[in-house]
Amino acid sequence: MDEERWNTSDPIRLVDRRQFVTLLNRQLEVDPARTAVLTVDCHRGHLDPKVATMPVAPEAAARVVARVRRLLEFARGHGLPVIHVILQNRVLPDGTPEPMRNPFWRAVEEVGQMLTPERESTISRHNLVGSVQTELMPELGPAPTDIVIATKRRLSIFRETDLDLTLHELGVDTLVLVGINTNTCVLCAAFEALNRDLRVIVLSDGVHSMYGDDLHVFALQNIARCLGWVLTVDQLMEKVESSRVREAARA
Repeated sequence: MDEERWNTSDPIRLVDRRQFVTLLNRQLEVDPARTAVLTVDCHRGHLDPKVATMPVAPEAAARVVARVRRLLEFARGHGLPVIHVILQNRVLPDGTPEPMRNPFWRAVEEVGQMLTPERESTISRHNLVGSVQTELMPELGPAPTDIVIATKRRLSIFRETDLDLTLHELGVDTLVLVGINTNTCVLCAAFEALNRDLRVIVLSDGVHSMYGDDLHVFALQNIARCLGWVLTVDQLMEKVESSRVREAARA
């Protein structure tokens, strides 16, 4: 796309799919026995303003941590598996941090820019193995029953991790996604889960983006209209409770 078209001021026609989303959300049933809650990069590198190398806005980070904490306590209490997938970057033998092998990320640093539009951040020093940034936010665990997968290297939660095998072992066909960033790792997880014919649920108050509110909203729209269900934490909890009521009625 040439620069003139890229900078066009022509308005984008907004599409109203609220009825579509409402009907799909109403139709959705959640079977707790086949559902897992998965946190994507809920680590200090994004969510702890004191040490974050790619920080989400502090107020948004606090909201996400509070909502995800409530979700995880509910999930553990209702027997839903909790899985944490966390990014870690190695320093290669020649001294190069892994992200610098990616041409786009390398270019961002070479031109002196940052992925975060309003806060200081670094790609080359982000979540290096052994750093405090790779630690799960302490409010979120891990609890003894949680599963931690710390072999994520890029945006994908599936590539070169054992998540596929873990979900198969747990008998899971529904993934509830929360975490950072809505428009990159969470969106990538939604695409990849859809491609595996998994039911995808993203909780709007359990995700956010360091890239800006606009891309956070875009990603939620993209998921709700193309990939899966977008609910709130409270709505997901209501779906689980309703399923238990139905099961009790059948017994």
